[in-house]
Amino acid sequence: AAANAAKKAFICNRVGDFGFLIGILTLWALTNTLDFSLMEMPAGLSETLLNITVLCLFCGAVGKSAQFPLHVWLPDAMEGPTPVSALIHAATMV
Repeated sequence: AAANAAKKAFICNRVGDFGFLIGILTLWALTNTLDFSLMEMPAGLSETLLNITVLCLFCGAVGKSAQFPLHVWLPDAMEGPTPVSALIHAATMV
């Protein structure tokens, strides 16, 4: 059961990481910088593209904080032995 919980935690966190990565790369492609103080949205930017970027960034936050629908790994991770639970949190929450 602990091995399955670890796999579930790993997969859910990687889904969140992938969404966050896509959001950051899209934001960089739109603004040519990752410095928020220098960031300006180009004129005529598609609202749909900006919404997709924000949703991808939000997906990353949802994955890392175990919110719905990427919350399924957290209860399973707590059922494992203490060393495994500590390893899951140390390895996936970085």
